[in-house]
Amino acid sequence: MSYLFTSESVSEGHPDKIADQISDALIDHFLAYDADSKVACETLVTTGQVVLAGEVKSKAYLDVQQIARDTINKIGYTKGEYQFDGNSCGVLSAIHEQSQDINQGVDRASKEEQGAGDQGMMFGYATNETENYMPLALEISHRLLKELAALRRELTDIPYLRPDAKAQVTLQYSDDNKPERIEAIVVSTQHDDFGPDDESMLAKIKADIINILIPRVKATFSQEVQALFGDDIKFHINPTGKFVIGGPHGDAGLTGRKIIVDTYGGKGAHGGGAFSGKDPSKVDRSAAYATRHIAKNLVAAGVATEILVQVSYAIGVVEPMGIFVNTYGTSKVDLTDGQIAEIVTSIFDMRPFAIETRLKLRNPIYTETAAYGHMGRAPEVKTVVFESPYEGRKEIEVETFTWEKLDYVEKVKAAFKL
Repeated sequence: MSYLFTSESVSEGHPDKIADQISDALIDHFLAYDADSKVACETLVTTGQVVLAGEVKSKAYLDVQQIARDTINKIGYTKGEYQFDGNSCGVLSAIHEQSQDINQGVDRASKEEQGAGDQGMMFGYATNETENYMPLALEISHRLLKELAALRRELTDIPYLRPDAKAQVTLQYSDDNKPERIEAIVVSTQHDDFGPDDESMLAKIKADIINILIPRVKATFSQEVQALFGDDIKFHINPTGKFVIGGPHGDAGLTGRKIIVDTYGGKGAHGGGAFSGKDPSKVDRSAAYATRHIAKNLVAAGVATEILVQVSYAIGVVEPMGIFVNTYGTSKVDLTDGQIAEIVTSIFDMRPFAIETRLKLRNPIYTETAAYGHMGRAPEVKTVVFESPYEGRKEIEVETFTWEKLDYVEKVKAAFKL
């Protein structure tokens, strides 16, 4: 019997995502001017106010308030009527030095012996149901909101959009776990005040989402996925009605509250640790990227059609506690999941410094990760520019989303004799 599965995404203007983007902008600026920076920055946003807190060990001195304001303006909170805008909001910094008790377990005389920045378990997941090896419901949700943001910035087809939005997609799957059709799409978008006529306002928004947004998103997919967009989709557009009050004025936002949106939309598993605001010595972030890299290369190599990889660490300890693999019964090799895990251990060095080096994580690449998911994105080599009144101007060539590269496929095939 078929079954339903749902994933959601949130826009770059969602309060929690504003917080994530500010925290990651701080990370990028610290790494740009001091690649050895140790940073754990949390952000709170609410009506007219931003609070920055956390621990930093860095040679760089930054205007963290201005970085926060620039990030908010870039997202689109530039009007006083939003009750939150980058030029006028208050920004309070409570950032202080990193604890020496933590630092002594991480920094070592030899960088190769760098210990894990915390204990915990991290998961990576991949499935062959999409071209980027991501769950389809989440991928559609992300694309809905990316396209909605593009429409907001164009100010043409849907000129009344405001930055805050959420999307949710429910898929129907067959017994053999293949997507059959889209059951439902939910889109809630903040909008300008239309005046007293709520009924015509809601009708206009629903028509624009269905007739303008959905076709644009549908066109970005393969013919196979486009076929899932049937005429019987249940649409819920702004189901609560009016959505003028939004963003941090409607809800407070905090770093790290959208960890399922950031990863696999509820597929696979999550170890509980957030990513944004953390430098790569924090294995919550770096090891989650590394396990995604492993899972994606294993699926691309043909080891299985769906794979979950777990790694775990103890704070200050170099070697991971262990690696776990679950192929959900989809393995294409004559090995148990435990035997697959042993081979994975021999291919991928999961010591923290090895992960940082292999995936080039000491570069300022994190602002881009902070909205629309950390996984399933396209790697890109680009030049990023940073300006600081204290540290000057710096241009750096970086490679983004390195954990999405299929650069270990041949090594995996050789190890598994595929």
